[in-house]
Amino acid sequence: MALRGRKSNQKNEDEKSIQISAEMHGSLTFKDPVNLMINGSFSGTLETCGTLTIGNIANVNANILGDNIIIAGKVTGDINATKMLVLMPTAVLCGNITTPKLNIVEGAIFQGNCKMETTLLSINDVAKYLEINLKEIENLANSGKIPSTRSGNTWLFDRNKIDDWAASGKVS
Repeated sequence: MALRGRKSNQKNEDEKSIQISAEMHGSLTFKDPVNLMINGSFSGTLETCGTLTIGNIANVNANILGDNIIIAGKVTGDINATKMLVLMPTAVLCGNITTPKLNIVEGAIFQGNCKMETTLLSINDVAKYLEINLKEIENLANSGKIPSTRSGNTWLFDRNKIDDWAASGKVS
C-alpha cells in the first residue's frame, strides 16, 4: 500500500498544472506538456502541449493550438487540436476547428467550420511536420527506426506515434 502512495505522489509531482483566473493579454506558449486551466479572460494566442481546459466562466478571444482541448466557456477564435477537442454543454465557440477527434456535448454552441484531419500522414507530411528532409525520413522508415506502416509502394505514419517517437528523443 505504501508503494501505491509513492507512485501516486510521484505522478502528481511530475504533472505540471497552471490555473489562470485573471485577465491576460498576449501570447502563451508551452513547449513541455502542462495541464493549463483558464477561468478568467484571455486574448491573444495560445500554444500548448498537454491538456488545455477553458472553464465555464472563462472568456477567451484567441487562436489556439494544442493537443487536447476542453472548452466549457466562451471562445472566439480558431482551434487546432492535434489530438482531441471537447465542447462541454456550457461551451460557446465561434471559430473554425481542425482536429482528428471531436466531441460536442449536447447544449454546446458551435458556429464555424470543422475540418476533421486524419491521424495518418504521408511521408511528405512527416518530412514537413518534423522538418527533416524526405530522404532521411525514407531511410528511417526503411530501417524501422521510425514508427511507420508500409502500404503498397508508400509509407504511412500515425501522427500520435510520430509525436511519441519525437518526444522520446529518437529523432536523429
